[in-house]
Amino acid sequence: MSGVQILNRNWEDIFCSWGGAPSATEQTKCENAERAVRKAIDASEKLNTRSIKVFAQGSYANRTNVRQDSDVDICVLCDDVFFTDYTLSEGLNDAALGYNPSGYAYADFKNDVEAALKSYFGAGSVKRGNKAFDIHANTYRVDADVIPCFEHRRLMGTTQNNWINFGTQLYPDNGGKIVNWPRQNYKNGVEKNDATGRRFKAVVRILKRLRHEMLANGHQEAEPMPSYLIECLVWNVPNDGFGHAAHQDDVRYALAHLWNETRTDEECQEWGEINELKYLFRGQPWSRGHVSTFLHAAWNYVGFK
Repeated sequence: MSGVQILNRNWEDIFCSWGGAPSATEQTKCENAERAVRKAIDASEKLNTRSIKVFAQGSYANRTNVRQDSDVDICVLCDDVFFTDYTLSEGLNDAALGYNPSGYAYADFKNDVEAALKSYFGAGSVKRGNKAFDIHANTYRVDADVIPCFEHRRLMGTTQNNWINFGTQLYPDNGGKIVNWPRQNYKNGVEKNDATGRRFKAVVRILKRLRHEMLANGHQEAEPMPSYLIECLVWNVPNDGFGHAAHQDDVRYALAHLWNETRTDEECQEWGEINELKYLFRGQPWSRGHVSTFLHAAWNYVGFK
């Protein structure tokens, strides 16, 4: 990989600044949004009789958000109901384990969440989207995407003791289903950050800021690179690639490693998301080709030799 230094800048100083953790003010506004959504759910007569957990997920929860990430994802998880996945446990099903389907449909739950949010925040402050409800920001809290979910359980063995719990499942209004693993994302991210001297999350933040700046300056290679994808890519960088004396050397290693490994499908086909329960390049809205193109453009943008 080679490129031309297009900007005469002190990249080490920039990367040190970009890699810093979110400010206390940003974190407080995120927590305020989460608290307000929890109050809205608690105030609902239809929902307060059910077992519901309200928690932030994604970049704000993982503390990998940057200023351009203007909203926080807040999961409203009803674990009275759970969906099951037996693909890794041949021959088992709900009937074999004695589970009975719940009478509470996901569509009804989403409608109940919508009613609760509109009652608390006002109808004008809540917009229903395909997957989530957008709660508008104010001076006290950030924008929030509120995502209604049921629990998703994947069986990894032959008994009920082998469930992987705390996955989430939702059904977008336009069809299909989405399964995520926020608890595993958080746990694995913390462990990698500790193992790399806290450089893992710093490099994630740096590459997110770099992507935003490239896009603002007309580099369309940065367009198909969502925040979560960048986090997962850095997750797949070996731990010994972090911890250089300079931040720019960590960034150089990460970009070089990721570009070399994403030039063909074969080298990265087994890569996983941070949760290690979903493949990174199988059945996803992004492609390996887009990733490789972005990495090469990012290398050139910084001017690495």
